[in-house]
Amino acid sequence: MTARIRPDLESIPAYTPGRSHPGAVKLASNETTHGPLPTVAKVIAEAAELANRYPDNQSSELRAAIAEFHGVGVANIAVGCGSVALCQELVQITCDAPTDEVMFAWRSFEAYPIVTQVGNARAVQVPLTEGLAHDFDAMAAAITEHTRLIFVCNPNNPTGTAVGRAEVVRFLDAVPEHILVVLDEAYYEYVRLADRPDGVEIRRNRPNVLVLRTFSKAYGLAGLRVGYAVGDPEVITALLKVHIPFSVNRLAQAAAMASLEAREELLDRTDRTVAERDRMRTALLAAGYRVVPSETNFLWLELGSRSGEFAEASAEAGVLLRPYGSDGVRVTAGDPHENDLLLAFATDPEITGRFLA
Repeated sequence: MTARIRPDLESIPAYTPGRSHPGAVKLASNETTHGPLPTVAKVIAEAAELANRYPDNQSSELRAAIAEFHGVGVANIAVGCGSVALCQELVQITCDAPTDEVMFAWRSFEAYPIVTQVGNARAVQVPLTEGLAHDFDAMAAAITEHTRLIFVCNPNNPTGTAVGRAEVVRFLDAVPEHILVVLDEAYYEYVRLADRPDGVEIRRNRPNVLVLRTFSKAYGLAGLRVGYAVGDPEVITALLKVHIPFSVNRLAQAAAMASLEAREELLDRTDRTVAERDRMRTALLAAGYRVVPSETNFLWLELGSRSGEFAEASAEAGVLLRPYGSDGVRVTAGDPHENDLLLAFATDPEITGRFLA
């Protein structure tokens, strides 16, 4: 007889990462193709020499560096093993009954429904607009007495769409002050909107708003897993209480601090990525694909029920993409030669005739 395990876990899907295969071009996981800068790599190597010692459980130096960067107090900063770990911890600190609700747009970051169910709460999914952006009017209307937490992934993963500052503020004004709203800004550095919303600034006079950022994307540290939250001290204190001890490792903390110091050089890379993203979109639109404007380092191809088949055909051609059920396919903007391989496949008349007919 095996030990008793929560029966509802059978219905929780495991998080599915983007595929990898030796020799294939991987445009499935929204990683940057650039490795750490030499200065950052040196710091990582030096930190590895102390791998026999536990890391700072409070991430004190890193929290202080992030706080200084954003012009807030250390008490406003929490660090996690990637921002996804913080997502789960946010459910833990806001929900304590099966009737508690966590709201988010759909389709959005696929970890949201998973962490919600793991936290024994109820997921409320609000469909995106026809333009695949957040429908803030519908989300405001869906708030109930049971709403405890709202995730706003902006820019949205996997569609790449972003909502401007005015619309974000309008939505926040409509949310009751006792509900925690999380602005998940994992792709903030790629946004080029004239009305770009900066969650850290927006939340300064809003205690019920918390912002998530990550070092995984523009900073190129996806393999080290480090993200952070900027929020009200009471919320941050609660996060620190449910934080898994030592889950942000020594190398991650050192690399994140070094990356902040080299921020300007690292973020220069985002301009090149954005240029590639836009070049890819132009070519795909010309070939007949429906591709909404993106403010991230990836594109969303609306292929409906053909999404899985398209991704499999691309994999056979040596390029790995990320299908999402019967909704669409997410394509990361990689190096120019990698993107050229994807475009050669996707714009081939045989492929367009097969998937766009």
